[in-house]
Amino acid sequence: MIIIALGSNVAGPWGTPKQTILRALTELNHAPCKLVMASKLLDTKAFGKTDQPDFTNAVAEITTHLKPVELLAHLQFIECQAGRERLERWGPRTLDLDIIDYHSQISHDPNLLLPHPGIAAREFVLVPLAEIAPRWCHPVTQLTPQQMLRLLSSG
Repeated sequence: MIIIALGSNVAGPWGTPKQTILRALTELNHAPCKLVMASKLLDTKAFGKTDQPDFTNAVAEITTHLKPVELLAHLQFIECQAGRERLERWGPRTLDLDIIDYHSQISHDPNLLLPHPGIAAREFVLVPLAEIAPRWCHPVTQLTPQQMLRLLSSG
């Protein structure tokens, strides 16, 4: 299972954040990727740097023949098409695409940490992930999205 998180909180060439997420899902369904399933769109408060517009988020499952680093480059190309500029960490963005999991691989490569190190702290990833993949287990902790959500709410 390959899981991608999508987020947007400012308008760009593809339109509003919601329109951008929908277009990104369409892009994830073109070669070299195929969209298997996507969550509903979720409106959330900004994470990390909170003095910015709210986000529209989603999670998608895809298939691809690309290796993880090749997929990362492809996702960054899609972000660029959507007008993504990397001006500040956790700052506003037209589109953010993150690899959450790639076939349960574990990577400590600083350029691509797998699974995504922030999963357990991000309700905006866990809620849509629980929707489309409730039985998915974190490759390291073996926790499901619902279990991580419970820990997050009790913490």
